[in-house]
Amino acid sequence: MEFFEQSLVGLATALRGGEVSPVDVARHFLERIDAAGELGAFVEVISERALAQAADLGDPPVDAPPLWGVPLADKDLVARAGVPTRYGSRAFAENLSADSDPLALALDRLGSVSLGKTNTPEFGLTGYTESAIAPPARNPWNTDTGAGGSSGGAATAVAAGLLPAAPASDGGGSIRIPAATVGVVGLKPSRGRLPFANGLESPGGLSTAGPIARSVADVGYLLDALAGSAPHSYATRAPDPEGGGASAALRRDPGRLRIGATLVTPWDGWTDTSLDPRARAAYDGAAAILVSAGHAVDEADWRPEGYPEMFATLWRASAARIPVPDADLDALTEPLTAWLVREGRAMSAERVIGGYQAAAAFERRTIEAFAPFDAVLTPALAMEPQKVGWFSSVDPEENFARQCSYAPHTSFVNVSGLPAITVPVTSEEGERPWSVQLVGRPGGEAAILQLAAQLEAARGPLPWPTLTY
Repeated sequence: MEFFEQSLVGLATALRGGEVSPVDVARHFLERIDAAGELGAFVEVISERALAQAADLGDPPVDAPPLWGVPLADKDLVARAGVPTRYGSRAFAENLSADSDPLALALDRLGSVSLGKTNTPEFGLTGYTESAIAPPARNPWNTDTGAGGSSGGAATAVAAGLLPAAPASDGGGSIRIPAATVGVVGLKPSRGRLPFANGLESPGGLSTAGPIARSVADVGYLLDALAGSAPHSYATRAPDPEGGGASAALRRDPGRLRIGATLVTPWDGWTDTSLDPRARAAYDGAAAILVSAGHAVDEADWRPEGYPEMFATLWRASAARIPVPDADLDALTEPLTAWLVREGRAMSAERVIGGYQAAAAFERRTIEAFAPFDAVLTPALAMEPQKVGWFSSVDPEENFARQCSYAPHTSFVNVSGLPAITVPVTSEEGERPWSVQLVGRPGGEAAILQLAAQLEAARGPLPWPTLTY
């Protein structure tokens, strides 16, 4: 078995046990990245630096950290000292980071080896990964289509075996959308779950870091590593009554859980949220699997109101903070970015504060509606992957509407601060898997990981894309 075919858990175990060397593993993945350049997964590859970092690790210490020697990469929204951080934008095309962000520092403490930067759209603002400064991130199942976004490069890298797993970030679905697009697993943690990049410092609490991997166990392993990478945690991080974190939870029988199921989206009536029949079949199939596993699946009585205006306010307010002066907005890559920035900066303080108040009320109502359930099942995406250019070929307002039509079930999870996972549930030879989403209670990562693992077991082995390198 080659290194790329091993699970993250298996590879990390072999590295920490001294069975394989960090240099050999890093070189293997760097060669695969080089061979798969047309996928647009990476915008910066730091081969020499990565091999030197791997060599400096030497032999594994007795108390090697969980990601010791594991090759990973930073999404190009995360600064790493001495490496370009372009944020997917022409405005930062020459930007060389002087300091590392907390997530990059945490990955260093965990012992990983950075191979470079994965592709992202401009400032991570869109659910597709296409910018003017790099080739688009393409879906390895069909390279005419995009990989989703904004963690499109990270998801593509995992799906194509260019990385064993990838840290990413999610402000409206940016982990779950690309993971579902390319057929891998993506987890957005609860707000406050991680000791950094946890939503507590982002406008509206929307964006949090999280893992992408090919299996539920690997996602749980990376989540545990990130959550334990600092000597502190936030009060909003829910305690684990059983102990051991996500990986330990996956070794336990969840018992009989009550699961809500809903096809409702907060965008219903605002844009077309019609569900592709294959997405509906995946949703129905997942519900049937969960019932056969002994769980109770009932319709969730959830009736969101006033969401489109509120979320549009939050998104504009977030864009308004982008560090580009008004006079230089034409240097931005995407017309959508400039439009969002201008719209955000034109909003009154009253509207912005009202948007945040509406978001807090939406969070409370959603948690109340979902409270009877241990988890809630929804589709992951409403549509099949779209061709490169489909989103950006229209004006900014239609562009935004198309993004909401493509993935209408994701952004409400960010507003509510809840954990959610997308997991592939179909497995047909040569066919891209279709995924579903499981949304948990605040701090309820254990339950959704356990349920996702049951869906994964019923599905069988996850297929590799038809492209090989």
